[in-house]
Amino acid sequence: MTAGRQALSENKDWCTPPNIVASVRRVFGGEIDLDPCSNSYSLVGARVSYRLPDQDGLVESWDFERIYVNPPYGSDKSRGTRIAHWFARIGGAARRGSEVIALVPVATNTGHWKKQVYPLAGAVCFLYEPRVRFYIGGVEDPKGAPMSCAVIYWGSRVDDFAREFRAHGAVLPLADAMLPTENDDTLFPLDVREPLAV
Repeated sequence: MTAGRQALSENKDWCTPPNIVASVRRVFGGEIDLDPCSNSYSLVGARVSYRLPDQDGLVESWDFERIYVNPPYGSDKSRGTRIAHWFARIGGAARRGSEVIALVPVATNTGHWKKQVYPLAGAVCFLYEPRVRFYIGGVEDPKGAPMSCAVIYWGSRVDDFAREFRAHGAVLPLADAMLPTENDDTLFPLDVREPLAV
């Protein structure tokens, strides 16, 4: 990922730890087709990677079968983007049939979780590790992230995801989730369904 965590670090390249990357690869059968939030230190090794400033993952095509996303968690004021825009792209890819796995902060009360996770995702893994140790500049951050994180799966192979990710935390399938109605504006105030045109 390449932007958005200024409050936490001047370095914007917070890379997914290798143990999570390995689990993502196993769920996907060994290959990650797209990493839309890559950087020069990324351990993901996707077939196609988008890196700012040359390629903007919020604008480029997500027409890929297996997508892994570790989006910027904060706002990028210079680009006018925030994490909700990444969730919108994830939701759009999932609706078109892509399999998507994302490492994100736990923010269960936000509009992007209400619109893109609960009604669309297959499962959520709430990580047991209290502070995910992202890799910054190619080196593991010994302090870990200051927020709880989850790995979310969009796709039809929920059992494969659950078998792999239960080693990381509690996996909750969402197929039988009882959801409120979408026409309740107090529950769904944020409308970020489509990708941001940058």
